[in-house]
Amino acid sequence: MIKRSVHIFTRFERLWHWSQMSLIMVLLFTGFRIHGFYELIDFEMAVTVHTYAALSLLLIWAFAIFWLFTTGAWKQYLPTRKGLLKVAKYYAFGIFKGERHPYKKTYTRKHNPLQAISYLILKIMIFPAIWITGLAYLTYGFWDSSSLPLEWIAVIHTISAFAISVFIIVHVYLLSTGGSIKEHIKPMITGFDDVYLTEEEVAYLETNEPQNIKPEE
Repeated sequence: MIKRSVHIFTRFERLWHWSQMSLIMVLLFTGFRIHGFYELIDFEMAVTVHTYAALSLLLIWAFAIFWLFTTGAWKQYLPTRKGLLKVAKYYAFGIFKGERHPYKKTYTRKHNPLQAISYLILKIMIFPAIWITGLAYLTYGFWDSSSLPLEWIAVIHTISAFAISVFIIVHVYLLSTGGSIKEHIKPMITGFDDVYLTEEEVAYLETNEPQNIKPEE
């Protein structure tokens, strides 16, 4: 395997990442205001901004789902047990002993096993929970809430929001490990990251997609 700098994050993927991050932060900020954690902005304004930000995020997610399945990028999120225990042990113990990360990022598998499982849970459990409850809460005047009290919908929505908050905290924390934060963020700005390639993959990229692989230094 040969380590090379390769363009693995598309322009849409990076736009999706940063716009999603920005909107989620707006939603968390306004959501905490709606729940009364602070009073820096007006309640009605918080509700309005929260609603428009949520609808914008839903639109982005709709495009992202379409992109994932039409490009085959969804395969990056398929869970695997291969190397999972090693990665879990690294984050639990090895990282504090200065050990090297056991996972080698490849051209076809840019997420380590733990990342893949985490992202999959986020996308098929937590995100749908917050979509459904948010839309149900937004349209509560158009359906019968006797079968499912509005309070329960609000509780599930809030729990999902806190789960996303925990994910963000862990995500940011891990950015500070195994190198500088700048090194971890740079791929999501330029699209290029260091991955391991087979000789065949190097030959293919250099011949057919030279713009997607940087020359050896």
